[in-house]
Amino acid sequence: MTPWAKMTLMAYAREPHGMVGVFATGGQQILVDAAIAAGVKRFFPSEFGPPSRNEKFAALHPALPPKVATVDYLRSKESQISWSALIPGAFFDWAMKIGLFGFDIDSKTATLIDGGTATFTASTLPAIAKATLAMLEHADETKNQYVYISSFHISQKDILDAVEKVGGQKWTVKHITSEELIAQGNKRLAEGDNMGATDLVGGAALGKQALGDSRPWGLWDEKLGLEKEDLEQSVRDVLVYKANHTEASE
Repeated sequence: MTPWAKMTLMAYAREPHGMVGVFATGGQQILVDAAIAAGVKRFFPSEFGPPSRNEKFAALHPALPPKVATVDYLRSKESQISWSALIPGAFFDWAMKIGLFGFDIDSKTATLIDGGTATFTASTLPAIAKATLAMLEHADETKNQYVYISSFHISQKDILDAVEKVGGQKWTVKHITSEELIAQGNKRLAEGDNMGATDLVGGAALGKQALGDSRPWGLWDEKLGLEKEDLEQSVRDVLVYKANHTEASE
């Protein structure tokens, strides 16, 4: 264990209830070891995304295999520490603000993948926070489990309908196939542009393969007391945020 890892966990030594891994991909095994040494009872690996055990998705999503490796490592240490892995799907509000669902709010342009009809799972940041707390409140049930949650099961077309209704304006709509988007992502990665990974993820999750749908894995929403959210209200919150920040930057 490195001195840095030891220092990181000193805050948990007195009340070692749980620790959340915040690294996006690898690098968590050393934190698992340090958590065990500090007596942490529950480790929350940095899943916080789509189903990492989906092999088809993992083949296109470079962040997923390291996440799987972390949970496999935790499984090998279950006699010393428990774990819970939260799978909320896409971060809805965050992704909308930066255009990861194909929606450019500034130009009011939507790029639909394979027609925009594939359903995917998404959760808002407040819902993810509530779910994390609920997992601690349901510690026995969530022990050594993947926990799948959702605010919505939606398509790009659902979002388009919502932004046009809430904003009161029609958007420009463009189209791309998932094959084109994935090829574009691979090209960007080959050229050293790591953001090409977002194209791979978009093609896999939002395209006709619908690999971003968590429902086949079984949802915990009801068990954790999580309520479905209102898509139009969430879209309204995003549009207000963007408008306020645009005004502040001018």
